[in-house]
Amino acid sequence: MIPSVRVATLLSALATGAALLTAAAAPATGDPRPAHAATAAPAPVEKLYGSAIRALPGQAKVVALTFNAAWDVEGLATVLKVLREQKAPATFFLTGHFAERHPEAVRTIAAAGHGIGNHSHTHAPFGELTREERAEEVTLADRAIRQAGGSAPLPFFRFPYGATTARQIAEVNALGYADIEWTTDTTGYKGTAAGMTVQKAVKKALDALTPGEIIQMHIGSLDGQGPVLDAQALPQIIDAIRSRGYRITDLRTLLDGPISPEALTTPPGEQRP
Repeated sequence: MIPSVRVATLLSALATGAALLTAAAAPATGDPRPAHAATAAPAPVEKLYGSAIRALPGQAKVVALTFNAAWDVEGLATVLKVLREQKAPATFFLTGHFAERHPEAVRTIAAAGHGIGNHSHTHAPFGELTREERAEEVTLADRAIRQAGGSAPLPFFRFPYGATTARQIAEVNALGYADIEWTTDTTGYKGTAAGMTVQKAVKKALDALTPGEIIQMHIGSLDGQGPVLDAQALPQIIDAIRSRGYRITDLRTLLDGPISPEALTTPPGEQRP
């Protein structure tokens, strides 16, 4: 017969072991950050925290091309074709809803070697949301992009409508994302119904040409009607940039080297998608 003291000790040990196994198997709770932020060690992206990034650092004659995707995919095939033919990199900022509706598009962008960033889940105005709702917009988009593309998005976030505040930037930083905005927007997304043309889109990109320029374009149109002007303007934009001695660079270079003060500027007055 086993002494009662030994039985009690054995039962206690078994209970403790079961509790440890249960804790190990249970998912972590209470951490709102996406997986790449919740599990990773301090990353290079942290040097980008604290402000909206609206230009690449330094005085090199480089330009970064970026595309927002919140609506349709009408211009995507043309954009990817031009980028491939011109051997130009780009970064695509996707909403979670876009990723859910167009998972094949997400995989196609990733397969082409371009970067993918987070543009919120529903493109809601962040200023009208609570802190918890803003966090959910970021994390749900992160999850949708991962599920659609099979990999984590870049630790880059772009606010809907370009509407940023210091508090909201800090919230995004706490979720593991740097806020990457733009130097200029072609506004081609407004379409011909709003008086936009291909040449006007090209002009807006070139009028702001400066070392480190980040150009914002869209792969669709606001109303889903008519031509996707940014897709049509892209060849001219790339040709004109290069003819002026500039190089198209990858926005992911922001994760390399120090960030200088000239890369951090105040938000522009106009808000755009």
